[in-house]
Amino acid sequence: MKKITYSKDLSSKTYQDALDIRKKVFIKEQNVDSNIEIDGEDKCTHVTIYVNDIPAGTARYYPTNDNGIHIQRVAVLKEFRHQGLASVLLKDIINKAKAARYNYIILGAQDHAQDFYIQLGFKVIGEQYREAGILHHDMKFTF
Repeated sequence: MKKITYSKDLSSKTYQDALDIRKKVFIKEQNVDSNIEIDGEDKCTHVTIYVNDIPAGTARYYPTNDNGIHIQRVAVLKEFRHQGLASVLLKDIINKAKAARYNYIILGAQDHAQDFYIQLGFKVIGEQYREAGILHHDMKFTF
């Protein structure tokens, strides 16, 4: 059974589980510096997807100044990958953003994940850049 929870509370289980996933994926697997990975936590809504009550994936987002949302830190634990969990998680965020009448969603996608985001309706915008030593492109979903 899949369940998705949202929280802005940094003492919540949702946030603590999200942070644990991000540490495993970004800091341990991808060697991202923890000072880069763990930042701006208090301005974000943190989202965790659970499979049979086990935290499996996460993302976070915050509103932009022009009625959009910026999604960051999309991650799924290695043992849960290739099960469609990131799609389920992002579609849920997209639906909430649409219901809240946001105009668009933007995110910085690691280049190897671009096709995944394109399948969800995102389009590449802007030039390639390097963040935390990893090549990215900004991508946008417009309602």
